[in-house]
Amino acid sequence: MAGAVGGATSSAALQRRRALAGKSGYRGLVQNSRVFLIAVFASLGGLLYGYNQGVFSSVLDMYSFNARMASVTNDSGTKGWLVAILELGAWFGVLCTGQLADKLGRKRTILLAVVVFVIGRFVTGLGVGSLSMAVPLYNAELAPPEVRGSLVAMQQMSIVTGIMISFWIDYGTNYIGGPGENQSEAAWRIPLALQLVPALILGIGVIFMPYSPRWLVAQGRDEEAIKVLCMTRELPADSDIIQIEYLEIKAEVLFEAELEQARYPQYQDGSRSSRFKLGLSKYTSLITNRTYLIRVAVGSLTMFFQQWTGINAVLYYAPSIFRSLGLSGNTISLLATGVVGITMFLTTIPTVIYIDQVGRKPVLVSGAIIMGICHLIIAILSARFNESWPSHTAAGWVACVLVWIFAAAFGYSWGPAAWVLVAEIYPISVRGPGMSIAASSNWVSGLSSTSVFF
Repeated sequence: MAGAVGGATSSAALQRRRALAGKSGYRGLVQNSRVFLIAVFASLGGLLYGYNQGVFSSVLDMYSFNARMASVTNDSGTKGWLVAILELGAWFGVLCTGQLADKLGRKRTILLAVVVFVIGRFVTGLGVGSLSMAVPLYNAELAPPEVRGSLVAMQQMSIVTGIMISFWIDYGTNYIGGPGENQSEAAWRIPLALQLVPALILGIGVIFMPYSPRWLVAQGRDEEAIKVLCMTRELPADSDIIQIEYLEIKAEVLFEAELEQARYPQYQDGSRSSRFKLGLSKYTSLITNRTYLIRVAVGSLTMFFQQWTGINAVLYYAPSIFRSLGLSGNTISLLATGVVGITMFLTTIPTVIYIDQVGRKPVLVSGAIIMGICHLIIAILSARFNESWPSHTAAGWVACVLVWIFAAAFGYSWGPAAWVLVAEIYPISVRGPGMSIAASSNWVSGLSSTSVFF
């Protein structure tokens, strides 16, 4: 009888929660305009990531860069590592971020990543890797459930925005001094230097951003968590939706804390050594606990397949790819590369708006099918006309269009949906370490796929 009463109470609470939930999609983003704007600003981290991915592809094709860096760019292996070193740094950075995100909080981790970002390209990888994990985690924990997918997908929206901006900045600076032998070194120095601008804006702005309410509750700062919920939801503290959401967070945190005490009683004395060992144990539990291991496998494989769609090869080497498909001239190949950026940007927008209504799986499956078809047809055309593109210009343009379709399919599917999926599958106790492993899979896979191209 008691079980029946408890079940009825739980069902009534769930129905009440659903009744109070806001709209999803475009209306949900408008209704939650404040948290949407915070997520957009936090996603400048994604713009940095995307800008770094895109800027080097066209720089590698510039005459003045190749003249200055001839000892590097003339060797295909060294050239591949010059590009892939960002992925290597990002892999190391993201592995370090899981524990930092739990210790310092999502907000401070973003700030730290921005500081690291400014120092150099390998160290930039550390910062980019940290941002790639901390930003979607921050957005996921700040967002109300009805628009959580959309706000996490903002990460990918910002990435493709950065890619698009970098492509067209490269296209414009390519004309400084002319695209040929007289080209100024400013043609490639300016785009590389401009990445500091959004980094500094994010670094200053993140100081004024709120902490994640889930992290605040986990730190015992409940009053601050309620204030953040009130501020982001634009509701008073005594409103039902604020109270229900706070109690949901509190219940999850208490449950995970009790579970942690039961599993690791030897690390509960609060000492620095115990905290370190506890953090390390959270990582090992992701492998030793079967339930967690399944989630790790799902997250890591999702990121593996995201990268092995070949998207990084397209982003890093787009001008070279378009030239190999018969587009002659540096300017034309850079222009075709710019179209890739615009295509990905436009096709990501519908997913950001509607992913909470459509769901994750249909988006991923349809995108994989379209990308697979594009790969197959491009491979057939390349095998047949690789040595004779100049006399088969129509086939070359078909292949180029298929590259754009591939970019569009990735833009609406595996680009944003993969980040949404991995941000949702971990419980709060291991969310930081779990996200760091999934994101590190993304970077390791990106490193290997980028290196293999050359």
